[in-house]
Amino acid sequence: MLILWLISVRIRDVSFIDAFWAYGMAIMASASFMQSENPGSLAYIIWALTALWGIRLGTHLFLRWRKEGVDPRYKKIMGRAMDKQGMSFAKAALLKAWVTQIPLLFIVCLPAQLGILLAGADSPGPVAIIGTVIAVVGITFETIGDLQLKAFRSNPGSKGKVLDTGLWKYTRHPNYFGDFCAWWGIWLAASQTGWPVWIAIVGPLFLSFTLMKWSGAPLLEKSLKKNRPDYVDYIERTSGFFPMPPRKK
Repeated sequence: MLILWLISVRIRDVSFIDAFWAYGMAIMASASFMQSENPGSLAYIIWALTALWGIRLGTHLFLRWRKEGVDPRYKKIMGRAMDKQGMSFAKAALLKAWVTQIPLLFIVCLPAQLGILLAGADSPGPVAIIGTVIAVVGITFETIGDLQLKAFRSNPGSKGKVLDTGLWKYTRHPNYFGDFCAWWGIWLAASQTGWPVWIAIVGPLFLSFTLMKWSGAPLLEKSLKKNRPDYVDYIERTSGFFPMPPRKK
């Protein structure tokens, strides 16, 4: 994170932090796996789910950042810190972006780290299998949602419009719902290893709060309401998070 902070200062943009949040999960899971002696199939499953989720999402977000440039959310955060608090760009980037992400990244990934380290040579039991299925469903769900959104954005005729087809017909945030399922599934799969992972439920709980109540859906929807006139109508007929049949007006 500190190396990435130096890069962000050089290019004066912290927007790529989202991509490396996902990559960081894959890196920490891999580091845990490398420390495991004689890992069994459960450790392999937890590591593979985390790595697949992190590499897929991180690459998607990195390529989007390369194409679209500075994220308006981070531009606003940095601007407020520099204009109202008198911070330099370097200080604002360090304190408002990179340093705050370090403990949060560790906490959210804690179920995967502990699960891999504690799994030993275990094979997955019924609960771990259910968790694996949930995680795979989540990864698949968000991948499809991201592909549908990418296709929608690449169509010039979609400018100013709202995507309300495909998975986006049933939830306003299929990508966030996919993240939700992926990490609850990983926690459930890892929970077979015992009480330390049960305590690590703080990871998926915090991620759920972030996606549903903090910097995920609420912040995004605040911007979309301003920039897309049809978004209020979309809200009235479409579930905010969990996929549901569209409501009739």
